[in-house]
Amino acid sequence: MKRNLRVIGVLVLIVSLSFIFVSGCAKKQVVKEEVLTKQEKATESAEAVARAKEESMLKEKALEERAMKEKALEERDLLLKEAAAFKNIYFDFDRYDLKPQMREILEEHAGWLIQHPEFKVIVEGHCDERGTREYNLALGERRAEAAGNYLVTLGVAKGKLTTISYGEELPFDQGHTKKAWAKNRRAHFVVVTEKK
Repeated sequence: MKRNLRVIGVLVLIVSLSFIFVSGCAKKQVVKEEVLTKQEKATESAEAVARAKEESMLKEKALEERAMKEKALEERDLLLKEAAAFKNIYFDFDRYDLKPQMREILEEHAGWLIQHPEFKVIVEGHCDERGTREYNLALGERRAEAAGNYLVTLGVAKGKLTTISYGEELPFDQGHTKKAWAKNRRAHFVVVTEKK
């Protein structure tokens, strides 16, 4: 019986030690898992912060680029409004030579175009209603070319100019008087942005 008690005691001791050992390992495992979990959370948190900073920087950069584009468009629109104020030049009846006061206007236009090389100009030649359609188209072309050629002599790049004749087709003044005809014998300037 003593022997059985000893065996039972040894067994209880072995089971107790095994239990202590196993529970100790389990605690170590739990502690180890907690440490790993904290490290993973810290790493995930650091990665999330880094991602958030990167996203914030990208958004900020996109906003800056957008603001710069909007500013450039506003500046371009202001310049186009300025260019829309280009004055017409006028010609005598059945003539396409440039009068001195018209040359002064063209000098102003040339100065603006040279300062703003991002723009092109279309020079439109117009006539009054007298004369045949064909004659007026040819005269309108000579008027547009006279104005364009003078701009080139003032330093405007030839590639920045286009000429077109509308003859009598687009009168400024619909009247049939000498005063209306004088307004219609003109070169008109349309400033456009250079396509890229």
